[in-house]
Amino acid sequence: MVKKKALVIGAGLAGMSAAIRLKADGYDVQIIEKNGNVGGKLNQRKGKGFTFDTGPSILTMPWVLEQLFSSVHRRVEDYIPIKRIEPQWRTFFEDGVQLDVTSDLPTLISEMKKVDTGSSKSMTDLINYSEKMYELCMKSFYKYSLADLKDLKKYHTLKELMAMDPLSTVADSTKKRLNNHHLEQLFNFFVMYVGSNPYQAPAILNQLIYVQLGLGIHYVKGGMYNIAVGMKRLLDELRVDIQLNSPVDHLVLDGTNVTGIRTVDGTLYEADVVVSNLEAIPAYRTLVSSNQAKKEAKKLNKTFIPSVSGLVLLLGTNRKYENLKHHNFFFSKDPKREFEDIFEKGIPSDDPTVYIGISARSDDTQAPEGKDNLFVLTHVPALKEGEQGRWDWESYRELILNKLERMGMEGIRDSIEYEYRFTPEDLEELYGPNGGSIYGVASDKKKNSGFKIPAKSELYENLYFVGGSTHPGGGVPMVTLSGQLTADLIKQNEAAEVKA
Repeated sequence: MVKKKALVIGAGLAGMSAAIRLKADGYDVQIIEKNGNVGGKLNQRKGKGFTFDTGPSILTMPWVLEQLFSSVHRRVEDYIPIKRIEPQWRTFFEDGVQLDVTSDLPTLISEMKKVDTGSSKSMTDLINYSEKMYELCMKSFYKYSLADLKDLKKYHTLKELMAMDPLSTVADSTKKRLNNHHLEQLFNFFVMYVGSNPYQAPAILNQLIYVQLGLGIHYVKGGMYNIAVGMKRLLDELRVDIQLNSPVDHLVLDGTNVTGIRTVDGTLYEADVVVSNLEAIPAYRTLVSSNQAKKEAKKLNKTFIPSVSGLVLLLGTNRKYENLKHHNFFFSKDPKREFEDIFEKGIPSDDPTVYIGISARSDDTQAPEGKDNLFVLTHVPALKEGEQGRWDWESYRELILNKLERMGMEGIRDSIEYEYRFTPEDLEELYGPNGGSIYGVASDKKKNSGFKIPAKSELYENLYFVGGSTHPGGGVPMVTLSGQLTADLIKQNEAAEVKA
């Protein structure tokens, strides 16, 4: 019996995850990747003795990787050296307040009491609420590829659906339990793991509080890029062919069937099923020339708005900033205004929250002795069509450095001895996401109820999508899980066809 052929467009984490699972399900699998290495937005850059992860810097839900590797009878720890990080975050507020976030509840409550003497009960209530949300999601959200409410209803009673707090946003439910400016701002920001607005995102995403506090946050020794390295090693063992430096020009169609792809150099790759790690909207815009595909992209773009993009500064400094931990957040003074700027006005905020990751705190191979490798990320709006080049990122860099100086990082400009920058335009060019978005589709209670673009194409019979624009969304564990769930969906649909 001839094996069915699967082609995966893109070797991001979602594409590699899908390839591993499809191989386990008996497909002959080939990955076609535009760039010269695997990993997609999870990448690495080195210079002057400094090493930087250029994309994700925090790993949550490592069970997703464990599940993936065990599906092909491997142990993830033999490929990816994962370690837990404590404290999880150090947070700085404009009024001088500094709070450490830790998974140790007594220590966490002690920290929170710096701003709220009644925080013992409120924190316990919030964590219990978040844990219940997570447990509900383990029954559906993390097990199946969901397209809409109809799919969700298959796995939950009405009582369970109402327990998901469907009438509230993330910010509504934190305010109800905390009613404290500092704590609401801190815990609302957890939803930025999936690039969404806490004042618009559905309350179910408060499960991310338990994901972090209950399950922990993790780092990969040698840099987060070693997740991609470990997955690539596994793919090589499974004899999955990966063609690098091979941008795809278009999908090859026969009516409503995709029969393969053709790369820019003219090479034809035939397949029984095609999985696109390029987001659905850009895929319809750029890989298919039909008016129908363009209309589909336009229709999807109304409901499935892109998540935030970002300005990334990689800074190697000639000194250590001793007051900083591995993960640090310098919050805005007015979070509601910050999110209105980004999501409603579509402009970079003039008082943004700034994240700084310093992997050298947990891994001394990442920077020369006595120096720091600062991964500085500030979220900005995804680019709309025609907006490329609209924003002056050099001026925005100055705004960010001014904020950091003001909030305690004196002399940061003079300390920089290595610098590299990624803009939304760079992200869009390198990896193809809609408007340079980092996390795929934003979860919006009114626009999409938190659902993502369906993993199975509604235009073509054998075209599927993985990554941040599809279920369950953006971030390392979510996109890795999307590859697994989409592979499950392909297997399920194939079985249904055979039965029919």
